[in-house]
Amino acid sequence: MTGAAVNTGPGRLLVAVYGVFALAAGARAAVQIATKYHEAPLAYVLSAFAAAVYIVLTVALARGARRTALTACAIELAGVLVVGTLSMFDPAAFPHATVWSGYGSGYGFVPLVLPVIGLYWIFRTRKSD
Repeated sequence: MTGAAVNTGPGRLLVAVYGVFALAAGARAAVQIATKYHEAPLAYVLSAFAAAVYIVLTVALARGARRTALTACAIELAGVLVVGTLSMFDPAAFPHATVWSGYGSGYGFVPLVLPVIGLYWIFRTRKSD
């Protein structure tokens, strides 16, 4: 599989999963920001940011833009780890859940596992020198 396009085989499934997460996180964030932004602005802005990262990943993987996908996956993993840890140690800072709070527990921990799978796939399909 070395040297294969990042958007082939299992990469297509990644594109689909990221697309679903982009829609889910984006719709959730849009509704939350529009209706109750004042209750938890940090949480809702973080959810919108997560949705933006998922959109970038969906497009990057679909187009085979390996560097962009790699960067977005790294940002996603860092976001899940940082927000997940902060939400565990300072729950008051996150009165409402985000996509990444609790390490993605509201989404079955998929936001924690997905960037690891994405990074694995991106590195697995890279061209060998």
